[in-house]
Amino acid sequence: MTLDLDLLNSRHALEGALRFTRAENGPTLADIDNAFGQAAIALEGGQILTWAPKGQEPVVWLSPEARYVPGKSLRGGVPVCWPWFGPNGQDAALPAHGFARNKPWQVAASERLADGATRLTLQLVQDEDTARLWPHKAELSLTVTVGTALRIELATRNLGAEPFAITEALHTYFQVSDIGDVSVSGLEGCSYLDKVEGGSKVQQGAVAIGGEMDRVYLATTAECVIHDPGYKRRIRVAKSGSRSTVVWNPWAEKGAKFGDMGQDGYRRMLCVESANALEDAVTVGAGETHVLMAEYAVESEG
Repeated sequence: MTLDLDLLNSRHALEGALRFTRAENGPTLADIDNAFGQAAIALEGGQILTWAPKGQEPVVWLSPEARYVPGKSLRGGVPVCWPWFGPNGQDAALPAHGFARNKPWQVAASERLADGATRLTLQLVQDEDTARLWPHKAELSLTVTVGTALRIELATRNLGAEPFAITEALHTYFQVSDIGDVSVSGLEGCSYLDKVEGGSKVQQGAVAIGGEMDRVYLATTAECVIHDPGYKRRIRVAKSGSRSTVVWNPWAEKGAKFGDMGQDGYRRMLCVESANALEDAVTVGAGETHVLMAEYAVESEG
């Protein structure tokens, strides 16, 4: 799907805040640069690639070795997992984490808010292929607001006559100073599925990462905080419309197998994902809309 940059900019650019660009052999980008910070969003995949508040280290991490391949998400950023999270429950041959992160999105609206924030709304382009993969009538939109915080809203509208179930996640890679020094609070006492060691467990104290981690915390609507003493900051992860939180880091061996993490890239990132996974699936009734929202804010610490 070739996008006309001149047309995009004539319809949706915002002077001094938003423009559309395309690097050679790269995705079409919505580049946001306003008084609060910078962000880049790829229209292929509807994937936020970077976000950095003014004068601060990036909060959303993109691997320095990320390679653009049409039809695949880049390593890092905020891939959109939809309409299923992880392997498809009925057919393991279908793409992991659904198809939204691998398909083109179109610009639906752009807006400069009264406080100076920039809002961009994208809509997933659905076609015969998406209908083959998931035979339900639905409209999926992604609204990104770059202001004092980064706010992401993933809205699923059921256009059919019957309810359907989805699992989903905003698979956000957060940039950290060093993975061995950070911790995550807010999940104390929560039950989780440990996909590395196996079994169901209960979180004791803050989450610390000292090796490969892949945990699905279930039945939790709690806000999480990433504490990063190296950057002297904390990242507050608030959410709504979400009953699962996923904490993931591939660590050295698995990260090296990906081929696009960069040298020791696993030490610079941590995924804390606002999700609806496993038994926390969401049923969307006919004519109804479900919104998964995550908001990231940075505060000084230490």
